[in-house]
Amino acid sequence: QVQLVESGGGLAQPGGSLRLSCAASGRIFNFYPMGWCRQAPGKQRELVADFTSGGITNYADSVKGRFTVSRDNAKNTLSLQMNNLNPEDTAVYYCNTRTLTVPPEIYWGQGTQVTVSS
Repeated sequence: QVQLVESGGGLAQPGGSLRLSCAASGRIFNFYPMGWCRQAPGKQRELVADFTSGGITNYADSVKGRFTVSRDNAKNTLSLQMNNLNPEDTAVYYCNTRTLTVPPEIYWGQGTQVTVSS
């Protein structure tokens, strides 16, 4: 079992910044893929950014150049630095990870709300 706890959401103005953090505990391994997804009201959950099991980062086109995902394997934490926020970034952000088994076990945090509004 893996537990994920997000923090750092809140209200930001357009053009502002927020930093999200995800603390992982339990049976977590550094080679597990790990990342962030978000879900806006009335929309499907979508990938924001993640690390593959090989340590490669992926970003949604909508956040490239504005968001940066980072991982501290020693502390089992995942962070998302979000800059130049716009109202379209408003969503609940979820941290997730999965095992490399077939099928994979997928774990989600409880989510943290990010609201971008003036």
